[in-house]
Amino acid sequence: MFYPVILAGGSGERFWPLSRKSKPKQFLTLEAGGRSLIQVTATRLSALSGGMDQLMVVTANDQRSNVLEHLPDLPLENLLVEPVARDTAAAILYGALTIAKDDPDAIMGVFPADHRVDDPGAFSTVIERAIAHAQAHDDLITIGMTPAYPATGYGYIELGTDVGPGIHQVARFTEKPDADTAKAFLATGNYMWNSGMFIWRVQSILRAYEELVPELYGPMAEAAKIRGGLRAAYPQLPKISVDYAIMERARNVVVIPASFGWDDLGDWNALERLLKGDGSNVTVGRTVSLDTGGAIMYTTGGDDLIATIGLEDVVVVRAGDVTLVVRKDRTQDIKQVVQQLKKSPELERFA
Repeated sequence: MFYPVILAGGSGERFWPLSRKSKPKQFLTLEAGGRSLIQVTATRLSALSGGMDQLMVVTANDQRSNVLEHLPDLPLENLLVEPVARDTAAAILYGALTIAKDDPDAIMGVFPADHRVDDPGAFSTVIERAIAHAQAHDDLITIGMTPAYPATGYGYIELGTDVGPGIHQVARFTEKPDADTAKAFLATGNYMWNSGMFIWRVQSILRAYEELVPELYGPMAEAAKIRGGLRAAYPQLPKISVDYAIMERARNVVVIPASFGWDDLGDWNALERLLKGDGSNVTVGRTVSLDTGGAIMYTTGGDDLIATIGLEDVVVVRAGDVTLVVRKDRTQDIKQVVQQLKKSPELERFA
């Protein structure tokens, strides 16, 4: 059986001030239709698993109520709550150990909660191909997205030797490159964006953890044998991503190149990709602009107004009691502002 695991513990700080500590990005509604990002993701994945019974969500302790509000049909035992954040390696191992208890022969998938997919049909075709490969091989499979532009905010995967129709060994992973390197990658036609989506047999990933990160696997495997043990063990676990812990070190990693209109919605510039029309600006809410071009303007208040004069290539957001104004090429730095707010007793409530 196929068990999709949704990672929903992120803070989505680059979408501040719309995304706050109390309501991170995965619980936002950014498009028409009225459904949050995690709701759309769960619908897409439950169609592949045959319903919500096989769907699991790993989330932070303070986001438990948000998940249950947005996914009321999720079985309570399928909600895995981390007492403290320990990055994606621990979260994924938590899911794998939980699945293996009931179904040691399961196929497991890992998916971020807050990504966008334009073509669900094409997405399902790719995931079904990955599931079929995992059933027949001991490989750890990642989904690589065909690059649409030389992005500097994504990691890249270099395609290696073909191992099957549309499946390649991974030659190497590269972290977020500079602009010139990203352009060079695209020119070769041999690089994919790293989507952060994985499929494998649950036993395959458990063996990889045991071999490559015993300092994480050992304590968690022992704690999983005891009721409530994981909660007690979590604070002592090392904080490491699955990319560093497993994917960049394992010898049996393959990639399936895909194109299904994917976007990780990493910051406010994603809104331009989502909503760009014929005009020079992207606007949500009530706005008035004079000599303004290439702007993204967003207000959550029905009675609020954003007015701009003589601006170019900026993001202006009005959300509740906070107004953000930032150049589009500096949106990655929003996280630094949020970190400053969290350190200030007087300003922490705005984070």
